[in-house]
Amino acid sequence: MKAKSTAPTNLPTKADVELLITKATGAKAKEDAAIDVFAQLMIFAHSSRASDVHLEPWKTNAQIRIRVDGILHDEFTLASEVHTRIIARLKILTQLRTDEHRAPQDGRFQFVSPLGNVDVRVSIIPTALGEKAVMRLLSSQSHKLTLEQLGFAENDLVRVQRAIRKPWGMVLATGPTGSGKTTSIYAILEILNQREVNIATIEDPVEFEIPGTNQSQVDNVAKLTFATGLRSLLRQDPDIIMVGEIRDQETAKIAVNAAMTGHKLLSTLHTNNAATTIPRMIDMGVEPFLISSTFICAIAQRLVRRVCPDCVTAVTLTKEEATKMFGTATLDALFDKSASIEVAKPGNCAKCGGSGYKGRIGIYEIMENSPAIQRLIVSRATSEEIQAQAIKEGMTTVMQDGARKVLAKATTIEELIRVMQE
Repeated sequence: MKAKSTAPTNLPTKADVELLITKATGAKAKEDAAIDVFAQLMIFAHSSRASDVHLEPWKTNAQIRIRVDGILHDEFTLASEVHTRIIARLKILTQLRTDEHRAPQDGRFQFVSPLGNVDVRVSIIPTALGEKAVMRLLSSQSHKLTLEQLGFAENDLVRVQRAIRKPWGMVLATGPTGSGKTTSIYAILEILNQREVNIATIEDPVEFEIPGTNQSQVDNVAKLTFATGLRSLLRQDPDIIMVGEIRDQETAKIAVNAAMTGHKLLSTLHTNNAATTIPRMIDMGVEPFLISSTFICAIAQRLVRRVCPDCVTAVTLTKEEATKMFGTATLDALFDKSASIEVAKPGNCAKCGGSGYKGRIGIYEIMENSPAIQRLIVSRATSEEIQAQAIKEGMTTVMQDGARKVLAKATTIEELIRVMQE
C-alpha cells in the first residue's frame, strides 16, 4: 500500500499569482485585491525557496524579482498602482509610517505558510521612480542545520570541533556578504548551547531565535551598537559571546579583550580568505600580540549551488576541453594530476524550476592558530605568508574544497568559477 504524501497541495503556482495580479489591476479592481496578491506572493516565494523578494518600481510598471539559491529571477510584472498598494500593505504589516515616502524605513513581520512560519525582514527605500522594497525571508527551519549538513568535509569538521572545544578565545567566520557566515556561527551556537553555560549575543538584526540563549539586537536610536552592546554583555556573566559582526576598531578591541579574559567569542568579519583575517584585525588597531594569544581559528567560506539530484547527468572532461570551455587557471585544483575527470552536468526539470540546481552547499577553509602562525602574527607577516604556513600545516583552501565538491558531483565547474571568479 502506497504511503500518502504529506506535501501541502494548496501552494500557489506562478499562474495563480499572475491571475491575482490581473484581477488587482484596473479601475474595477476590488480594494483588497492587492492584499490577496501580496499574501499569495509571499507563500509562492517561500515555497520556491526564495531568500529575498524585491519589489521594484519601473517607469511604466513594476517588477517582482525573487532570489533563489543566490540568483535573482524576474518573476512578475505588475501595474504601478498595484505596486503602490502592495507597498502600503507592507507598511501596515510592519507598522511603518504609511505617509512617509522620502525616507528609508525598516521593519519586520511574520506570516504563516503551509510549509511553516516565516519571519520577514523588510527594507523600504525611495528611488527616482517610487519606493522599492526588499524582503528577506527567514524560515524557522533554515538555521537548524548541522555543520555536516552545511557541507564541512571531515578534516575541516575535526578542525572546527577542536576549535570550539577550547574554553576561551576567538572563532571568526569570514567571507563576502551572503556567503553563509551567520548560518555557520548559528550552527556552532547550537552545539555549544548547553544549560550549564550562559550564551549572550548582540546582532544586527537577530535573524533566528535560539531557545536558551540571550539575544540582543543593535538599536542605533537607543545607541545600542555592537561596541556598547558587547561592553554591556561582559557584565552579564557570559561564558560564550556572539557578536554579529566586527566592523570597527572599538568592537574589535573589546572583542579581543573579551576573548583574552576567559570568554569564548564568536563573530563574523568581511575578508576574502582566512589568512586575511589577521591583517584586517591589525588594521583595526588591535595589537598583534593580543591577536596571536586570543585567535583560535578562522572559517572562510562561500556558497555554491547544489546540482538538482532529479535531473543531473555526468560528463567526462579533459583538462584541455575544460580550459577551452572555461578559460581559467582555477582548473588546476580540479585536475591535479588527472588527465580527465567526471563532473556533474545540470539538467532541466520541474523540481528545480528548470535551473538545474536545487539548494546550496558551503565551500570552506579552516585556518587554526599554531605556534608558527602566532610568530607570523606577532611579526606582522603578510596574509600570503600566513596562508602559506597554514597550507603547510594541512589547511584546505576554499578553492580546493570547491574542487573536492565538484569531483563529488555536488556542484559544477561553472558554479565554482562563478563564485570564485574574483
